[in-house]
Formats: sequence, C-alpha cells, structure tokens
Amino acid sequence: MLKLFLSFEMINFVFEIFMFLMSELILYNSLTGQKEKFEPIYEGKVGMYVCGPTLYSEPHMGNMRTFINFDLIYRYLLFSGFKVKYVRNITDAGHITNSLGEAEDSIGKAARLEQLQSLEIVYKYNVKFQELQRIYNLLPPSIEPTATGHIQEQIEIIEKIIENGFAYAVNGSVYFDVRRYCEKFEYGILSGRKIDELAEETRVLNAQEEKRFFADFALWKKANPDDMQIWRSPWGDGNPGWHIECTAMSTKYLGSQFDIHGGGMDLKFPHHEDEIAQSCGSFGCNPARYWLHANMLNVNGQKMSKSFGNYFLPKEIVDGTTNIFSKPFPPHVIRFCMMQAHYRSTLDLSEESLSAAEKGLNRLCDAVDLMNKLKPTVSSSFDVETLIQSFYDAMNDDFNAPILIAQLFEAAKKIFLISNGTETITKGDLDKLKIAVNGFLNDVLGISIQMESNNSKLAPVMDLVLELRQQARINKDWTTSDQIRDGLAAAGIEVKDGKDGTTWG
Repeated sequence: MLKLFLSFEMINFVFEIFMFLMSELILYNSLTGQKEKFEPIYEGKVGMYVCGPTLYSEPHMGNMRTFINFDLIYRYLLFSGFKVKYVRNITDAGHITNSLGEAEDSIGKAARLEQLQSLEIVYKYNVKFQELQRIYNLLPPSIEPTATGHIQEQIEIIEKIIENGFAYAVNGSVYFDVRRYCEKFEYGILSGRKIDELAEETRVLNAQEEKRFFADFALWKKANPDDMQIWRSPWGDGNPGWHIECTAMSTKYLGSQFDIHGGGMDLKFPHHEDEIAQSCGSFGCNPARYWLHANMLNVNGQKMSKSFGNYFLPKEIVDGTTNIFSKPFPPHVIRFCMMQAHYRSTLDLSEESLSAAEKGLNRLCDAVDLMNKLKPTVSSSFDVETLIQSFYDAMNDDFNAPILIAQLFEAAKKIFLISNGTETITKGDLDKLKIAVNGFLNDVLGISIQMESNNSKLAPVMDLVLELRQQARINKDWTTSDQIRDGLAAAGIEVKDGKDGTTWG
C-alpha cells in the first residue's frame, strides 16, 4: 500500500469524508425487496453474520464468489469508518437439507466415501478453505465459529423454542411447528414462499410421518446407527438440524438482533427463512434488520454444473488445471473480474471476461505507477473532489463495485492526461487522488496494487526467461534449464510445467 506523510489538512479532509458518508450508505434489503438507508442498531458499529462453508467438500467457484462479495462489503464498511464485528461460521456438523428437502448427513457421507473419520474430512476441507482465503485475499472475519463448538447453545435455543410452544419432540427428534408459528408470525416473509405452494411441492419423505405438518422442519434429529457424529441431548442422542446452528452462533456473538445477515441467493429458502422462524420462535424477533444475498455464478453463459462440463474449483483456475480455460489466471485478476458484476447480479465467467479484466487491471496498475511519479502544478484543470466523491457514491449505492471500477478507469484516464500535459493537478489534489485511488483499489476492492504492478512489469521479462528455459530443454541442456528454474525459485517465483505449457507465479 502507498505510504504517505499526511498534513493536518489532509487528515481532516479524509475524516470529514468518512463522517459524511457513514450516514449515506444505501442497501438493498431482501427482507423488504427495496433499497433502504443503512441505519445500524448502534451508531458507528456493525454486526454482520454470513453463512460460511460446509466442510464436506472443497468450496466451488460459486461459493467463492459469495465469500469474495461479502469480503468487499466487509472491506467497505471498515473503510467507511465503521467498527465491524464480522461472524462467518464453519458448518462441521449437522444434517444438511438437500434440494429435495431430505435430511442428509453430508459430512458423514463424504467420510464414508473417502474412508476417513468425519473429523478428518472436516479438517481436510477447512485447511483448503483457509488456503483459498489467503489466495483470494479475503480478510479474516472477526470470529469464525464452528457448529461442533456450539452444540450446547443449539440445544438451549431448541429448548426455548419448545418452551414458547413453537416446537415439539417425537421419537428422539425435535421439529419446528410451522402451523403454530403461523398463528403469530409470517412464515415465508423473506422468500415470499406460501404454505399452500409448499404443499404442492412436498414429496413423501423419510420421517414425514413424525411431523404434525408437512412444512415442519428438524431442529434435532435422532441418531441413526451409522451416524459418525453423535451428541447427547435432552431428547436422546442425535445431531442438530442445519438451520439451528446459524441461529445459535449468530445470536451468541451478535445478540438476538443484529444489523446484516448475508449469504448466497440459494440460501434464502429454506435456510434463511427457517433461521428467521427460529429466532422469532425463541427471541420473538427477526435476527437481522438487513438481509443481503449474493447472486449465482455462470460459466460461459451457463449455470456452473458438473453435468454441463463447466464445473471447476477455485484453485484449479489459478493453477491452470481446468479444461475450460486455455491458461491459468492469477487470483487478483479473477477477483477483479468478479468485481465487475454487482453482487446481486449473475456473473458470467469466461475466458473473454477474464482476459478483459486482466488487461483492464494492468492499465489501472500502470496508471497508479504513473500517478506516484506525477509532478504537481499550481492549478488543477478538473474537479478532483467530485471524481473522488464518485467512488464513494458508487459504493454507497448498495456496494456497486462495477460503477466504482468505471470511475477508477476515469481517474486513470485523467492520470494519463496529466502525464502528457493535457491536464494539470496541484500537490494538494494529487495527494487526495493518491489516497483515494490507492485506498479504493487496495482496501475496498482488495487488489494489492504493488503486487499487480510488479507482475505487470515482470510478465514480459518472464516470457523471455521461460522461452530461454524452453529452448534449453529442447536442446536437452538440463543443467541450464534447472539453473533457471532454481534461480527463479530462490527469488520466490515458482515455475510449473504442465500439459498445456509452463506457468509461473
């Protein structure tokens, strides 16, 4: 990040902008279906909960898009001066509801397939997820609680829901009583799903005969003989339901009502809908004032799916081991590409969009390098503060990163014009521009400008070095080839030889 010695006037300038903008943030609230002015429960503080990964497999690229989008939101809240407590859970226990509404122990299923213990599966995929956070430059959340670490809290909330008359125990399992709940609250308030519509979609499922009503969902499931994870409870040995863990962890760390609850669009129903029901059933209120949902990822114009042959993992696109793209793409380019679609919009990831993002990011990096070398003049030929304000205006409009990027390109255009003498800028305005451009690229978008700039300059040099190494390999000059590889490794640059050629990073 750019380091500057700021004058007292510059510090005041930055502080005044932050204080002004804190009251101007607008969010699209999925709960109301409209944009609303963001007013946190406690002034200057934000409590935010986001549903994290389920550790029965490695997160796919669609999952990573959600986590990257909420990293952007987290970053901008911090950048705007808020003190943020960001809680993102780890699902390492519990019966997960699949697309047909059936209870399925996904972690146990994966463990049996891989002939491992459930704890081994959880640890294996948590290590992979932590690595992905580092690769894609995600800030760590304030707290990253696990479901297995909060079994007691889940049991206590279930007991409270039963005490309030919104749940019942049968044969060692506990179900949420949706029909009783509807006498006081609205089930479907978030998703817009109606009970009669759900009735038409319901299939004959396992344990359906235990329920009093078809829409009732499990808070606790009696253990099956082959379950690999089992806990004791007042109702017998078993496992927590999927939805109850998020209610327990979010309310433990953020209180019975907090500011923002986020997750992927696919979680709106039934997961988030049932979270609301559980919170209302136990605490009497919706847990979050603002519900934010990130949209899905398409690849080459189609929903990402193994059946379409366009499915890949976040690490594979970086390593260049997918069959979809002709070359690997650096994680900062992938991140930048994702930022060019609004978090509520569908993103189509393709080789064309990634290549365009790479080219555009290199241009921005060149502009930043040039900006740091500009010589100020006695006057400015354009309104720098209006340009900077456009950065804030974009992000204050429901975190509109695509508009922010468009305005950063406008700043880049001005920088190139200043460099060739067409535009002018004073020292004070130049300092403001440096702070704003570097801040929004580094701190908000999460793009490390120094790394990007260095890679941009290094790329043609590396092309030449790898070409010389390849020629040495063709000539069977293994000594020179290995010297080049080992020398680059000593400099922190890893060279990989694959079926589609040689890559570096």
